Amino acid sequence: MTSSEIVELRRTLGQLRHCVGSLRSRYGDVAAVQRLANDVERMDIDATELLDLDSTPRQREAPRVEREVVVVPDTPYDPKLWHDADDEGLGGYRHT
Repeated sequence: MTSSEIVELRRTLGQLRHCVGSLRSRYGDVAAVQRLANDVERMDIDATELLDLDSTPRQREAPRVEREVVVVPDTPYDPKLWHDADDEGLGGYRHT
C-alpha cells in the first residue's frame, strides 16, 4: 500500500466516523448504528496493521506448524466398548 493510499484510507475512515456520528444523533444507539460504528473501528484497526506491515520487514514463509499424524486402524472396535452405550437419535436402544 502506498502512502497516498494510506492517507486516502485514513481520510475516508474519518468521513465514515463523522457519518456514523450523525446517524447516532438521528437514530440513537440502535443495533444498526452500533454495528456500523464497530465496522469503522475494525477498519481502522486493519489500516493500522497495514501501516505496521509497511514498517516491518515482511516474512515470505508462513511459520512452520508441527503436525502429529494419528493412525486410525481399519479393524473393528471391540464390541465391549459399546456394551452400555445408547444409539443417539434412536431413543435409547437397550436389549434386556
